[in-house]
Formats: sequence, C-alpha cells, structure tokens
Amino acid sequence: MENYIVSARKYRPATFDTVVGQKALTTTLKNAIAAGKLAQAYLFCGPRGVGKTTCARIFAKTINCLNPTSDGEACNECESCKAFNEQRSYNIHELDAASNNSVDDIRQLVEQVRIPPQIGKYKVYIIDEVHMLSTSAFNAFLKTLEEPPRHAIFILATTEKQKILPTILSRCQIYDFNRIGIQDIVDHLASVAQKEGISYELDALNVIAQKADGGMRDALSIFDQVVSFTQGNITYQSVIENLNVLDYEYYFRITDYMLHNDVSNSLLLLNEVLNKGFDASNFINGLGSHFRDLLVSKDAATVSLLEVGANIREQYKLQAQRAPLPFLFKAMKICSDCALNYRNARNKRFLIECTLIQLAQLSQPDDESPSGGHGPKPAIKPFFNNSPSVAGEQKPAVHQPQVKETSAKSVQHDNKPQTMSRPAMFQQTQPTNTKPQNFSSISQLGVSIKKSQPITTSLEVEPEEHVQHVENKPVTQESIERSWRRFAEQLPHEQVAFKNRMQSMRITLIDGNQVEICVENELNAKQLNEMMVDIRKFMQKDLQNFLIEPHIVIKELPLNVKSLSRFEQYKKMVEKNPWLTHLRDNLGLELS
Repeated sequence: MENYIVSARKYRPATFDTVVGQKALTTTLKNAIAAGKLAQAYLFCGPRGVGKTTCARIFAKTINCLNPTSDGEACNECESCKAFNEQRSYNIHELDAASNNSVDDIRQLVEQVRIPPQIGKYKVYIIDEVHMLSTSAFNAFLKTLEEPPRHAIFILATTEKQKILPTILSRCQIYDFNRIGIQDIVDHLASVAQKEGISYELDALNVIAQKADGGMRDALSIFDQVVSFTQGNITYQSVIENLNVLDYEYYFRITDYMLHNDVSNSLLLLNEVLNKGFDASNFINGLGSHFRDLLVSKDAATVSLLEVGANIREQYKLQAQRAPLPFLFKAMKICSDCALNYRNARNKRFLIECTLIQLAQLSQPDDESPSGGHGPKPAIKPFFNNSPSVAGEQKPAVHQPQVKETSAKSVQHDNKPQTMSRPAMFQQTQPTNTKPQNFSSISQLGVSIKKSQPITTSLEVEPEEHVQHVENKPVTQESIERSWRRFAEQLPHEQVAFKNRMQSMRITLIDGNQVEICVENELNAKQLNEMMVDIRKFMQKDLQNFLIEPHIVIKELPLNVKSLSRFEQYKKMVEKNPWLTHLRDNLGLELS
C-alpha cells in the first residue's frame, strides 16, 4: 500500500509563485534576492497556516541556488536545489523554539554559525515559534543576531509578535503575513481537487474556506477530512453534515419568520436547531452575521463584501430586497447585545428565545422607533404609570381652585418654569392663571437667616363659590400632625431621605386654619415650597377643610450651639434622671 501524504504536505508551495495569498511579501523577497540586498535577520509573523515557514524555506533555497531564473525563482536543477528538495541540504537548519528554548540550545546554535557553507553562499537558520524562547536565551542570541558572519542569515517565525523583545525586533526586517482570503482558498482547493480527480461543489469548498478562518493548512486538513467522509464527491450537504456547520437555510427561514412577525415558528426553529446539537451561542452569532450579509447585499457597492458561493449569493440578494434597512439595523444591534450577555446569562436558552421574540416584533406595522437604528425600541411597555394618584385618594368633583398672587414683597415671580421638577407622583396640571416661580437662586425664597421669617407660597387657593357652601370641619393640632405624617408616608421610595426629614419637622396650628411648618435651612424650605400645592390640596381634602393654608418658617439655629461628646451627653442625662447612675452600676455598663 502506497504511503499516504496529506494535502498540506503534498501540495506545499515550492516556489514564490505558488504561495497563495501573500503576493506583496513574495514580490518583496524576490526583488531583494535579485538586487542582492539581503538582511542578516528576518522576522515572519502572522496567523497559523498562512505560509511563514514555507516562505522561509523557499527563500533559503532561492538564495543558495547556483542558477536562479530571470524572475527570481530557484532553478530546481543545480546541486543546491536538489539537496534541498531531497531534504539533505546542510545549508538550511531549522530549530523548533517551542522545545529548544534554553540558553544552551541557543549557544549550540551560535557555535554552528561559525562554520561556512560547503555548497552555496549562505547558511540559513530558521527558528520557528521564536516567541517561546526564554528571556535569557533571547539575550544570549542578541549579539550574534546583530552581527552574524557574512554567510549566516536568520529567519525567525512566530504567531505572537507582541511577545518578542524589542531588542530582537529592532535587529530584524519584519514581514507581516495576512490571513488568506476565502476566494483564494476556494481556488486553491479547487485546483487540488482537480489534480486528485475529486468532484466538488463550489458552495461546499466555500464552507471549508470559511471554517479554515484564513489558514491554508487548516483548509487542506479539513479538505482531506471531507474527502474521506464523502469518498471523493464533495457536496454542500455532506460538508455541513461532516463539519457540524449550521446550514444557511436555517437563517433564511428564521429571517422570513421575523419579517412576517411569526414568533411561534421562530421558537420552533430554534428548538430544531438545538435538538440537532448546535450551540445556541453559535446560532445567535451566525444570525447576526446573516443580518450583516443581508445588509451588504442591498447595495451593489458593498455586495463584494459577501464571501459566499454563487448560489447562496443569489438567495441573499432576494431576501435583502424584502428586508427593510431599519429592520436590519435594529436586528444586528439586538443580536450583538444578546451575544454580549450570553456568557453571564443563567438561563441561556431563555435569553435566546427573548431575543427572537424581540426580533420578530421589529416587523410590526406600528413599530416606529425614533432611534434611527441606533438601538431597538423596547418591546415591553412600562408596568407603572409615571404619575399615579395618591393611594386611596379620589379627585373631588370640584373645579380647580382659583389662584392669586400673595402680597409678600420677598417673593419674586417671572414667566420662566421652575428649574427643579416636582416628584412624579405629585405632578398635576397647573391652573392656567398661575405664574410659576423661579427658584434658580436661594435668595428668591425671601428668607433671611438672621431672623425667622415665614415663606408664603406664590399660590393661594381660594375656595370656589360652590366650595364655600361645603361645611369645613374643624381641625386640631393632633389632626394636623396626623395628616402631615400621612402625606410624608406617601412620598416615593426615591425620596426616603426627605420623607424622614419631613416627619421630624414641627407642625403648628395657628389661628384655626393657618399651619406653620418649621424647617432648619433654606434647602428644606425650597424643597417644601416646590410641592406646596400638593401639600395644601392633600391636607384640605384629608381634613375636609378647604380653608387650611400651610406656610413655611425657617427657625434660625443658635450661633452658640456646641456639639456635646458622649460623656457630656450622659452627664446631662444623669442631671435629668439620677436613676441612670444606679442602672449603670447594676448592669455593669461602661461609657465607651
């Protein structure tokens, strides 16, 4: 039985012209050889399987060729080329730095560099995976790399350029290898299939090229695997079955369901995909890529970005005509958000299902989002109203009370709205003849800290004629305090700090219907003044007395107020109640 050689080795490029997808780099190397301008060290870096080591071997073979061709290629007929092709050349030395990364390995290499070549001009040392060398090995290599003998050339190859010391990088000519394009991989696989007598479908080769992710070695390895599975007849269906790749047809079907607002079939299709063993994360990422491909298919200028086979390209063009641009913009954003949240989600399937439901709702006729595609419109409306009425409160069947300005000189008015909005739960329509008050400055409150002065609101409620006939119930100090506490308890949770301050304020009933609210500073006065209309309405309705008029008074704190220590506080408490000393002694307490 003949020894089998994998395609990646059997069809490995032997000349610069046969290297796939690296035209710019191979042209540069050929020109350097033709001009005789060779550097002492080269660094080939790039992803795996893109031709770094292959180009290094071709370069070493070409510079030692005794009769190079006019286009800068090796002749393959001289003794040096034959020795290279038969893998017996002593001019080319390869070192795997992954397993030979110590200082001793590098010192042994440096000793070999001194020996000149017997055939050819140069001895080439190819060090693969050079980033695996230790720091001490790099340092031992620095001097030789910078000033090697005239016959020595070093070619370093790596997939992780960032791990190499800057002192090494500065001594090398750096060549960055790119990922190989999908079309280049497809053409090369088609050439290999023709040489091997294998039938194929271009769509099948395109799937292999996408699975290889820009690496020709990976593409040829997958190609050999598929050939073994299909026995020499590579079809699209057999490739996606063998490689466990999700068929494009699933994405076309689920997109049609979403365009028709069909949530049920979308969820059933997801269940079918998961039952086939596909990962939900790959499905949602593939769906996002599908929307992207539909987007680039809508414009002839961007259709070249679509890297799929000819048959599938036509399906993309047809579906792109039915998918509006706003839908695609929002769908891509939703899929991107789902992919970001997938890792942290506890119930991953539930997250995918919610995403599909949201995508299906994008096609609703009444879905007009002002976001312009920057973000999806919320599919679920808020559960709570922004301006709920006070719990247990029913609006009285009376007209809005008339409003007039007070005669207080300290209160200023203008036609500008208030800079601070009232709490959401107390937002009500203002009377039409009300002039809002501007509180952009504290001084407009009309308060002097040097002496206590009441703050009257700019709105005084006058009972209307039919209200005056309603009998107003008498109020007491206790009822006023209870009503004040009830009002404070109904404040939203976001204002819990102010609610606590309100409950500690002193409320005093004066002259039957006048209610004095004592505060400590202008900030509290300003906050109360902003909700004074709501306070007045609540207390009048709660106490069934429409003559109640609350107003604010700032009580100045004494200037000689001194904060007491714990010991001083305890001493004052003992003066008021001497039994505290006996309690302390009996319980064995100590003042900390």
